[in-house]
Amino acid sequence: MVEQRSFCGTIKGKNLRYLKDEKPEKLLRSAVGFILLDHFSLPSFTNALDALVTANLLRPELYSTCTFTLDGQEVMSDLGIIIRPDHDLSTYPLGDLKLLIVCGGLRTPLRANAQLRALLKKVAEKGVALAGLWNGAWFLGEAGLLDAYRCAIHPEHRPALAEAAQHSQVTSESFMVDRDRYTAASPSGAFYMVLDWIGQSHGAGLVEGISDILAFEASKYRRLNPTLHIKMAAPLREIVKLMEANLEEPLDLEQMSGWVNLSRRQIERLFRSQLGTTPLRYYLELRVTEARRLLQHSRLSIVQVAVACGFVSPSHFSKCYTAYFGYSPSREVRMEF
Repeated sequence: MVEQRSFCGTIKGKNLRYLKDEKPEKLLRSAVGFILLDHFSLPSFTNALDALVTANLLRPELYSTCTFTLDGQEVMSDLGIIIRPDHDLSTYPLGDLKLLIVCGGLRTPLRANAQLRALLKKVAEKGVALAGLWNGAWFLGEAGLLDAYRCAIHPEHRPALAEAAQHSQVTSESFMVDRDRYTAASPSGAFYMVLDWIGQSHGAGLVEGISDILAFEASKYRRLNPTLHIKMAAPLREIVKLMEANLEEPLDLEQMSGWVNLSRRQIERLFRSQLGTTPLRYYLELRVTEARRLLQHSRLSIVQVAVACGFVSPSHFSKCYTAYFGYSPSREVRMEF
């Protein structure tokens, strides 16, 4: 019987879709609402939505989403695309939401709206987290809901927010998370803002999995702890790059030590402190993960995949693969070409 293994945190995210939980948690689905204002930023909205939808791909049914407009009618985005809302604000149980996001845009008028102000205050009193995209933070600030909070807003609207919410700290960041207030100044900021919110409930593994699919360039230099803004140390990044570039003929620790000018013990200490694993274990998990990708997305035989990923024999490859995924390479689903 093959001993079951689990991936370390950063690589686990890459494989979440393919891992079976022995004792899956019974989690209530979290509802996220979007209030779409006139000329809202469609890229900001879709980036935020994409993070939630991809989270559901990796961990099914974590989130449900719904859209609203102030008058219940269709609304036009900044790209001229018309969106029909899912629900009516006046009848939806907003207190059931976990997060309510106000979606603004470059041409969204900054006009006080008594209905929206009252609604946001009521929702805040119920403990729902509030967010603003692009200039959506202005509406939170105008309602007095950013007092003593740090926030982000598009540069065009910083002066307006500073005037409307004089007791808030308007930053120049692309996104800002401060307790139960989430604000983003750009489409990419909207994505990372929602990632931060997801990570607070479901951990770095899920965040890493989403980033690996949607922001794989940035995930190369992943934050090990997004909340504390701890990034992978430069020497560790170099070692990981070496590993990724040498999967077919894996390097030993002595070779990597010479490349990065660190001792074997220093390398082991880096992996243990920042990744919670050993260099050899991390290297093996990289190779197994690449093997899964090749099996799914190429016509290579199992033997060819084993060789391409540095396994000394098909039997050793099968044993390692089964240990991590719970089934043999021969049972992996091949994509159609």
